[in-house]
Amino acid sequence: MANKILKAGIVGCGGIANGKHLPAIQKIPEVEIIAFCDIIEERAVKAAKEYGTEGAKVYTDYKKMIDEEKFDIVYVLTPNKSHSPISVYALEHDCNVMCEKPMAKTYADALKMLEAAKKTGKILTIGYQNRFNQESLYLKRACERGDLGEVYFAKAHAIRRRAVPTWGVFLNEEEQGGGPLIDIGTHALDLTLWCMDNYKPKSVKGSVFKKLGDQTETGNAWGDWDPKEYTVEDSAFGFIQMENGATIILESSWALNTLDVKEARCTLCGTKAGADMDDSLRINTVDFGKQVTIKPNMKSGGVAFFKGNSQSAADIEARQFIDAILNGTQPVVKPEQAIIVTRILEAIYESARTGKEVIFND
Repeated sequence: MANKILKAGIVGCGGIANGKHLPAIQKIPEVEIIAFCDIIEERAVKAAKEYGTEGAKVYTDYKKMIDEEKFDIVYVLTPNKSHSPISVYALEHDCNVMCEKPMAKTYADALKMLEAAKKTGKILTIGYQNRFNQESLYLKRACERGDLGEVYFAKAHAIRRRAVPTWGVFLNEEEQGGGPLIDIGTHALDLTLWCMDNYKPKSVKGSVFKKLGDQTETGNAWGDWDPKEYTVEDSAFGFIQMENGATIILESSWALNTLDVKEARCTLCGTKAGADMDDSLRINTVDFGKQVTIKPNMKSGGVAFFKGNSQSAADIEARQFIDAILNGTQPVVKPEQAIIVTRILEAIYESARTGKEVIFND
């Protein structure tokens, strides 16, 4: 497929499209965005003018867009509830799909996406861009080389003190499926499972809290939220046991009275060494009988007047997806992995609702 230009369509022209995907796609010469769809037509018009080809089409109905255009790729950048139906429709119409995280609102919906990808043979990937941070890439390679040994305990961190997103549908449980757990906890869990290369959960116990959502004068980073619109949790926590005995603690919050703030990070503890991302990346081990902390230099510069050529995680994510299409290879984020994240998140919500541990029997 050398020299092939891929035709792309965008479904959802809101914040994640303009803040992450569209600027990254624009840097890839092998991709042309020929159509844009959003239920708010003005957003699609604006995106088409800024990122589209000359004469790029604008739609408010994704089915109409996919039916009328010939795409190689469809980017699904909408609220969580619509991830599955749009992705399945695109896959069934011969399109490769990049869907924003999480894979879907529910495990059942994610399963429909996975089945459609397998049936059609098209590439489906999910937007977990934190895998492409320099610290994450380094840690993954260290894990693959066996530097940490067997990783049997981990923490997935997604903690904000007071940073509740007050725009769009983030506070709408029906559209999103939840709050910080499904929004940012999903990133931390994905990163943790990926580094551990462990996708076989055995049981989940969860706690979900809505303790601060009714407050006013909140000190929120993006301005006070409206308590009447706040229908999701403000924090959620999970205790996850894997089939091989490994244990993961997942912590997530948009609003929590804590100074221990960290987002899209993980802590790993293995038989040979451990690692955390509290101060960039740190690896702790023992050498010559002494405790040692290794701190890799993640800066690409180091020379006067040269800042380096490091790419953003969004740019790397976008590029590797296109390379997978052009070269017939697998993307870094596979749907078989992303669906396990969704299944665990759903189990945390279920456990918190029922007060019981969720046991996976398959």
